[in-house]
Amino acid sequence: MTDQPLLEVKALCAGYGRISVLREVSIHVDTGEIVSLIGSNGAGKSTLLKALVGLVTPSAGGVLLGGRSVTGNRPERLVSLGMALVPEGRLLFGPLSVAENLALGTYGTRGPTKKAAALEQLARVHELFPVLAERANQSAETLSGGEQQMLAVGRALMSGPRLLLLDEPSLGLAPKVIAEIFSALERLRADGVTILLVEQDAKLALKHSDRGYVMKTGRIVLQGSAAELVEDESVRTIYLGTWKTEADAT
Repeated sequence: MTDQPLLEVKALCAGYGRISVLREVSIHVDTGEIVSLIGSNGAGKSTLLKALVGLVTPSAGGVLLGGRSVTGNRPERLVSLGMALVPEGRLLFGPLSVAENLALGTYGTRGPTKKAAALEQLARVHELFPVLAERANQSAETLSGGEQQMLAVGRALMSGPRLLLLDEPSLGLAPKVIAEIFSALERLRADGVTILLVEQDAKLALKHSDRGYVMKTGRIVLQGSAAELVEDESVRTIYLGTWKTEADAT
């Protein structure tokens, strides 16, 4: 960990036209962390991710990446600075092959070593998700749901991000595939990638996170370590249902 957060969001406000969604949201993510953002549908979680990557323009507040203000930057600029989003619904280019979708992930990256870096990232993606190497020439639309999610994560990794943002990566997937995806996220964190995770399944998110934030109607209403949130009575009642902790079993 470093003293300077990799991502710092300060009193961010954003929305769509006259509709206000985010209301002075402040969070931070330290280098090397997995931080989860949980809350009900409509809480503003996806809007926050879109605001961070330049798909929604903030109306107030600020975003810092590595101590540098990136508020209002265009998406391609943010990719070049090391931020990448795995969107909800994957948003793959169905008719294109797996290899072509992965290649599109390098858009926005720069530098004389871009080709070498792309090959290095491709090897990393194939190591994490070997099925993508096997399906390299297959069109994305013919993949299973789990394979498509792996491809969406792989595409984001092709830009070599410092900060990976994921929006509902477990949505609609079988438990075995979810386990593979989250195992890959743990490996990425071990390799130095910092992760901000939006996940409807609060149990799953907190199991794999260092810290978490709870959002409600566009505001952060609770924050703490994953262990603290798991033990918080309101979180357990509203978001965790009947999930039992190890302490409950003793």
